Amino acid sequence: MASLDDVSELLRRMRPPEPPYIVGVAGAVAAGKSVFAAGLAVAIASWPERPVVEVVATDGFLLDNATLAARGLTLRKGFPESYDAAAMDASLAAIRAGAAEFPGYSHAIYDVDPRLARRIERPDVLIVEGLGLQRAPAETGLDVLVYLDADEALLEAWFTERLIELWRAAENDPASFYARFRTLNEDQAREFAANAWRRINLPNLRDHILLARDQAHIVVRKGEGHAIEAVGQGRGATSSPGAMVPPRATEA
Repeated sequence: MASLDDVSELLRRMRPPEPPYIVGVAGAVAAGKSVFAAGLAVAIASWPERPVVEVVATDGFLLDNATLAARGLTLRKGFPESYDAAAMDASLAAIRAGAAEFPGYSHAIYDVDPRLARRIERPDVLIVEGLGLQRAPAETGLDVLVYLDADEALLEAWFTERLIELWRAAENDPASFYARFRTLNEDQAREFAANAWRRINLPNLRDHILLARDQAHIVVRKGEGHAIEAVGQGRGATSSPGAMVPPRATEA
């Protein structure tokens, strides 16, 4: 199988001569962007130069729930218009010169959480993961964009399981956004997830998020269990698209 090390190596070849090196990680809702970005940060930090790596999420740049409600965008969370794109662009521009502020988001309360805001000093590598990265990398201040690709059926299954995990955790957490759904049984919660996928996340994927795949320098193909099946250069790569990285040979 291909691996995070293959992505890390491609990124190392593409790095600019001077830091910070800003790497975006895009993909559908529940594609595993956060886990992938965390693992990628570890791989990059092990480069011979031992770069300082930070990871931030675009979720923090979502408009807060009150603003979304006031604008009639509650059911459009995650769509391009639900982000403060100007604030995200400003933070990425600021990090090139020095320190920058990055707001935080809590999936438990399903809203921007000021307590999770971070001030980050300019790192050698900044990984920015999340939605809202479908514009051309040059417009968002990214040096490289990585896209996590997977079949729609897998993405829906991963989304459902993530929602069910949050739903279960809310049983003992009345502050959780998902506590309001504890009146549902598990079958009903799964049907709720299916409706949310069909009505919100799937249209967002097809109409907006997939645009990031067309802009990506690296495309990571994922399969069952979030396994990385292949890694290759995307259309956004400055060089000609390369062949997908084949599975590694197993040593005898």
